[in-house]
Amino acid sequence: MKVLLLLSLLACILAMGQSKIFERCKLAQKLKKMGLDGYAGYSLANWVCTADHESRYNTAATHYNDYDGSTDFGIFQINSRYWCQYGSEPSSNICKIQCSELLTDDIAPDVACAKIVVDESEDGMGAWVAWRLYCQGPDVSQYVAGCGL
Repeated sequence: MKVLLLLSLLACILAMGQSKIFERCKLAQKLKKMGLDGYAGYSLANWVCTADHESRYNTAATHYNDYDGSTDFGIFQINSRYWCQYGSEPSSNICKIQCSELLTDDIAPDVACAKIVVDESEDGMGAWVAWRLYCQGPDVSQYVAGCGL
């Protein structure tokens, strides 16, 4: 019994070690290096604002959507109904990835898929409710202020 408990605890620790909560400026620097500054006409501050309001910069964030049974994943809360494959759940899987790839400290799949979302969605960044509610319109420059970019 103690061995099972120890193994369960170890598995949880290892799983947590694969995710990351970014500091705002570190995320901004990383997103800039990954080509999001100005991507599809959206400033880096818009991307950081979206990540803040979608996941609080947490790569392991998930959110189940009662209204349609889909789940949002990762730092940008990318939806399983359209953009990634979650188990046997029906999905368009437009980004051609497993949703679990969006939950690690490597945000390259998140960024690649976010670019596809902006390119393929009729609404651009409007595909993210958080962007529409909190980032569209107001001055979002504070999301990159003091980051030395």
